[in-house]
Amino acid sequence: MKQRIRRNRPAILLRHVLLFLVAALAFLSWVFAGDTLVVYSGRAERLIQPVLDAFQAESGINVQMLTADSTALINRLQMEGARTPADVLITNDAGTLERARELQLLQTTTIPDLATTIPSRFRAPDNSWIGLSGRIWVIVYNTTMVRPGDISSILDLADPQWKGKIAIPSAGSVYLQTGVSVIRAVKGDEVTTAFLRGLKDNAGSFVYGKNRQIVAAVARGEVAAGLVNHYYINRHLAKHPDAPIAPLLTDQEDQGMGVVLNAAGVGITAQTKRLAPAQALVRFLISPKGQRMFANVNKEYPLNPHVTAAPELLPLQSFQVALVPLSRLAQLRNPTMTVIEDVGLR
Repeated sequence: MKQRIRRNRPAILLRHVLLFLVAALAFLSWVFAGDTLVVYSGRAERLIQPVLDAFQAESGINVQMLTADSTALINRLQMEGARTPADVLITNDAGTLERARELQLLQTTTIPDLATTIPSRFRAPDNSWIGLSGRIWVIVYNTTMVRPGDISSILDLADPQWKGKIAIPSAGSVYLQTGVSVIRAVKGDEVTTAFLRGLKDNAGSFVYGKNRQIVAAVARGEVAAGLVNHYYINRHLAKHPDAPIAPLLTDQEDQGMGVVLNAAGVGITAQTKRLAPAQALVRFLISPKGQRMFANVNKEYPLNPHVTAAPELLPLQSFQVALVPLSRLAQLRNPTMTVIEDVGLR
């Protein structure tokens, strides 16, 4: 004789109620997401959030940000395809944005007066990405250990006299990859390979994943000099004004390569369903107000020529910059990684 199963009706009812609530919450989150601009950001939250907060306060447009490594975000956009919730992509490297353009993950951005707001050398040829702020790759040196005249070119750091005296970024640093790409484009593979071998020998164990670690090591006198983006020096000095460190701009002599310049930038995703608010955010980011925030909060170079850099920075027009187009950085990246790996940088 089969035993009759007695069902617990209250438990079943509770389960249905819970399932309904879950479905309702999912639906509501989807509805509200339709009114929210979604930004994928390869920049640290502390660097970009103040600017997004200012835009939200001024425009009334809600902004939700997802932060991750820029390359990871490109991979995510590829995987999500037409289902991506992302409306805007912000990265810390123009080469990554150019890669996104090549993969057709971005769309041409139509912004009034763009030509007079951001110079063409800081934009994609089709305006699918736009530079926001510039940073230069400089040598940070300990003023008690190095005289400015001791180093005239970034290539000097490969000289054996600096063995055990310099700190460098790790091979995974997008800033190292960009710098090496520019050196390759200007000087060729033979010079670049010799430079990297010298860097590896001279740095030894002083290889860091973060620019701020390099600056701190130089400030402590553990090494005499290091390679960093300029604004990490300004941030360190803001907290430790007596630190014996200073930036050194190299390769400024006649026929010199010039310093390496890279740019953070923005693009509107090809799949956005919120084009108008996405364009509004881009307009804000390149406006004088948005650009001044990059200049004052982050100590980066505003790319809008009508906005001046922070007073502690040399004007961008006052020094020589390497003339490698930012749009070439994506094309140069893979061959550069091969050279870095062949040398054995870690």
